Amino acid sequence: MNSFIRPRRLRRTEAIRQMVQETKIQPEDFIYPLFVHNKDYKEEISAMPGIYRWDISGLIKEVFHAWELGIRCIVLFPKVDESLKTEDGAECFNEAGIIPTVIRKIKQEIPEMAIMTDVALDPYSCDGHDGLVDQEGNILNDETIEILTKQALTQARAGADFIGPSDMMDGRVGAIRQTLDKNGFKEVGIISYTAKYSSAYYGPFRTALDSAPRLNPNKKIPTNKSSYQMDPANAKEAFIECALDQYEGADILMVKPGLSYLDVIYRLNNFSNKPIAAYNVSGEYSMIKAASLKGWIDEKDVVLETLLSFKRAGAKLILTYHACDAANWLKKT
Repeated sequence: MNSFIRPRRLRRTEAIRQMVQETKIQPEDFIYPLFVHNKDYKEEISAMPGIYRWDISGLIKEVFHAWELGIRCIVLFPKVDESLKTEDGAECFNEAGIIPTVIRKIKQEIPEMAIMTDVALDPYSCDGHDGLVDQEGNILNDETIEILTKQALTQARAGADFIGPSDMMDGRVGAIRQTLDKNGFKEVGIISYTAKYSSAYYGPFRTALDSAPRLNPNKKIPTNKSSYQMDPANAKEAFIECALDQYEGADILMVKPGLSYLDVIYRLNNFSNKPIAAYNVSGEYSMIKAASLKGWIDEKDVVLETLLSFKRAGAKLILTYHACDAANWLKKT
């Protein structure tokens, strides 16, 4: 063999491989999702081993832990008491509600930590949908946005750094941006769930929040969220959502789920100059966790390879339940 082109020269040693490595992940890339409830204890989520619904004091300790590992942003999700759920989800803009209370507490204890919130009605709705549902089972777009803007404003007043509209209503980013600006919160950012697909990977998350669509004998309730979340078969449609969210004032654009939609992350990263975020969702987490508990895979290696794939596809930020474990592994390498 007489070849002067030998790519293996750049793979020969660990030092050389690190020198030419194209993609790197670091703890600052992660946004850590945290579940919180109004109990005085932490409770493991059965479908997500190692992930908990935190009491407020335990959550504060976990946020400190994440900060020490180099994680600089968290996102909060509430497990709302059943007695507070209503058809209009009005608890979502209660100034004394669980999320505003937790935001204020975190900002008192760890003011440097960036806080992202979730804007949608499903944790607060007795119907389990991200928007208002009429008697015929239609998800009401504009009427829902009126409530979402109140929710976003409440979170901003509490001290949120980023508002995260995950509802997929048309026009909600612009309405939230205008509401924040008019009320003096021009510096609060929006991380928009831009391409959020109607995915089967959300099951463990809905278990964690008890936020799945529910039967209601008094009206028709859609059994899925396909009338507002995107069709998994569609990629070009993500360009439309991306263009709209940018125009309406989003600062960061998110693709959810991440692993099955790496092509969408890649396309949007090439299409937009905005940072792209990937959500490494609950179903993806649970599959890796289950296989690792069975001894079928090496958890560390698979997690780090998965997170690397999001960065390689073009994601600047990764929402992941693996955040603390991954940050800890990266510090030891």
